[in-house]
Amino acid sequence: MTDFAALSPLVAVLVALLAIAGAALALIGSVGLLRLPTFYQRVHPPTMGTTGGVGLTLLASMLLFSTLEARPVVHEIAIAVFMFVTTPVTYMLLMRAAVHRDRPGDER
Repeated sequence: MTDFAALSPLVAVLVALLAIAGAALALIGSVGLLRLPTFYQRVHPPTMGTTGGVGLTLLASMLLFSTLEARPVVHEIAIAVFMFVTTPVTYMLLMRAAVHRDRPGDER
């Protein structure tokens, strides 16, 4: 079990700011999903919000646990790589499917 009392106040504030910023980006992406009128506008905010939000949250986690365990904790990098690779690919595939669906003259 880790001892959070040993955490320096500067690191604690930095971790808190990163975690709050990540949560704020995820919230903005979710609100954008709900508020924007068309599919093409709706697909962008969650993609950017989750990518940025997860990135900042992972940075907060890496900083916190690297400081507490006095060694680099890098398994979050695997999560980040997975998110940063799969999110844009998903975005691109969704957009291609929507463009194909909405193409004029392709009524069946």
